[in-house]
Amino acid sequence: MKNLVLVASVALIGQITMAQTSGQPRKGPLMTRWTADVSPETVSAESPEQYPRPQLVRRDWSNLNGLWEYAILPRDAKWPADYDGHILVPFPVESALSGVMQRVPENQRLWYRRRIDIPAAWSGQRLLLQFGAVDWEASVWINGQSVGTHRGGYDPFTFEITAAMKEPGPQEIVVAVWDPTDAGEQPRGKQVHKPEGIWYTPTTGIWQTVWLEPVPDGYIEDLKIVPDVDAGLARLSVKWGGVVDRYTVKATARADGKVVATASGSPRTSLDLRISEPKLWSPASPFLYDLTVTLLRDGKPVDEVASYFGMRKVSIGKDKQGTTRILLNNEPLFMYGTLDQGFWPDGLYAAPSDDALRYDIEITRQLGFNMIRKHVKIEPQRWYAWCDKIGLLVWQDMPSGNRSAAPGHPDIERTKESAAQFEFEMKQMIDHLHDHPSIVMWIPFNEGWGQYDTRRITQWVKQTDPTRLVNCASGWNDRGVGDVFDIHAYPGPASPNPEPTRAAVLGEFGGLGLPIAGHTWQDEKNWGYRSFASSAELTEAYVGLVRSLRHLITEPGLSAAVYTQTTDVEIEVNGLLTYDRAQVKIDQRRAADANRQLYQPPPIIEIIAPSAQERPTTWRYTTDAPPNGWFEPSWDDSVWSSGPGGFGRDGTPGIVIGTKWLTSDIWLRRSFELKDVPANVHLKLYHDEDCQVFLNGVQVAAPKGYTTCYKLFPVSGGTLLKPGRNLIAIHCHQTTGGQGVDAGLASVREPESR
Repeated sequence: MKNLVLVASVALIGQITMAQTSGQPRKGPLMTRWTADVSPETVSAESPEQYPRPQLVRRDWSNLNGLWEYAILPRDAKWPADYDGHILVPFPVESALSGVMQRVPENQRLWYRRRIDIPAAWSGQRLLLQFGAVDWEASVWINGQSVGTHRGGYDPFTFEITAAMKEPGPQEIVVAVWDPTDAGEQPRGKQVHKPEGIWYTPTTGIWQTVWLEPVPDGYIEDLKIVPDVDAGLARLSVKWGGVVDRYTVKATARADGKVVATASGSPRTSLDLRISEPKLWSPASPFLYDLTVTLLRDGKPVDEVASYFGMRKVSIGKDKQGTTRILLNNEPLFMYGTLDQGFWPDGLYAAPSDDALRYDIEITRQLGFNMIRKHVKIEPQRWYAWCDKIGLLVWQDMPSGNRSAAPGHPDIERTKESAAQFEFEMKQMIDHLHDHPSIVMWIPFNEGWGQYDTRRITQWVKQTDPTRLVNCASGWNDRGVGDVFDIHAYPGPASPNPEPTRAAVLGEFGGLGLPIAGHTWQDEKNWGYRSFASSAELTEAYVGLVRSLRHLITEPGLSAAVYTQTTDVEIEVNGLLTYDRAQVKIDQRRAADANRQLYQPPPIIEIIAPSAQERPTTWRYTTDAPPNGWFEPSWDDSVWSSGPGGFGRDGTPGIVIGTKWLTSDIWLRRSFELKDVPANVHLKLYHDEDCQVFLNGVQVAAPKGYTTCYKLFPVSGGTLLKPGRNLIAIHCHQTTGGQGVDAGLASVREPESR
């Protein structure tokens, strides 16, 4: 190795401050409360709390975040003659926090430059230049010498730069970034050049921490920790860098500071850390074991890293009723979370601070959720560490890209290059995030977007990581493989039927919108799946959705659901929080109370009068407006037509159609017999659109709009039922789109022991 003459600290030459440069944050359309705390000093802190890789922590490191020079040039330009100003790393160039807030189209390239000095104490060691993430293609030079190129917008990468260092004096780092955004086929998530609706402002360039660290000739490069709850052990594999002849590895696990397991052996073999009576990780008890891994040469320590792990198992199995469920630590656990886009108004893909990252996790737990679906984005590893510590399950999407396979259509065909890049980036995601106990599911495809070769990809992901569930496709195009059957329903909720080896999950529902003046990306023309005028209205609608969701846990047997979404994002205002995280838009206590009910034993549902969902039923019906009194038990409906329920248009989602109904209105009557009158009567109803429901001549419900599945509505007039003959009568009015109506009655009661 080259000997280096080095000086005392890593520093930006000239000690540039924000006040002296154009690196001040720009004024964006909306900012967060953390914006004021952002400065070159705060982003370049080197405390353990700022270390960007929480499961492979080294004591010596230098944070290279802060002010860098930048230039935006044509893509084919060879090298900047001059730089345009300063950019605050690690914020993307399009963001307000970068101090630039400028778009970089696919025909341009973004350049960075920074000069550093190296600590004298690092002399004689290898030097690793680490990048948390750069979107998308990054080429790096040290002192004019190329050290490598990386393609992938979400994964960390490392270049050893020892041979490129010069002596003595400052060292120059230059990074060139090209990002095609939606002009390319690479994984890119919701980023587009022209944001609108559910598509957002792009991120280009460095958007996670850059740092430098010294390592010896033989060093620990990575760890893989596989918990085995059933066997009571954690299996550790060490990936090394350099030459490790005559080396051994020692691993020590601690619980609350006390040593509970040790193991040692060759770096080329796995080590079993056997833990007596392990404390299991779960959202209710997110217990983490501390881990120290030491690399020794001839018995002397040469490298050491700190890490942690959780003893956690996720699997598919049967509950006591024989329903296929998701199991956590061998017990059924209903997983309920938010769809989380991971965008920030001031930093875009980059949160303004670690405190901001933590806030999103904490408020999600406070609202009563036990899970997040990280949607077509991969976060910095510190985000997952907060989920591990706070106790939040994670469903992790692979960022989407390329064309879409429309609902009901075959998979797309990717080019060889596109498929290779997708699989490279997905493998990187799985490898780099493998050790986080919070992650319980991988999702390769969302709503047909980029969906190709689904069966092979699902099998490959499962083989790559057999310790987690695989969701072959969230929404739209299920291919019958993987661990879950996932549907989307807006506003929903709805549930598919569990299968013998696959649990039923609702990958997206909700989308209830409310713009809050002063906290929106733009003043007008904001968008949501359904809009409300006040927090009270939004809360009432939300609690109603959760109440219906709970019934689906019993029948047909829903195992998990994901509400859209955590926060507003740009003009999309269907978040539980505003985009700036300044306001929770619903009544937090009521929402949390409703959400926590989902983790209790599900209600017992007994059918009183079946709908078509249970078995064929016969109704009297007419599409000609009848005289007043048509809903009375004494009304003579013998001249009406007769047909099986439900009624509607073929292809309307969520309803069993027995009789076509294509006119604007329909009137229905059906009699049924009761031996005894049950308590807690609920109407089981599908309606598209507005309808009125009468029970023995008295109106008991008048829901507006439409559902996408059968829902249970409490019937205040349940006492109207009587032994003997009873009557349900319905009028449904439809305007456009799908249409359908069907109904039955059920008794809903809580289990006796809770």
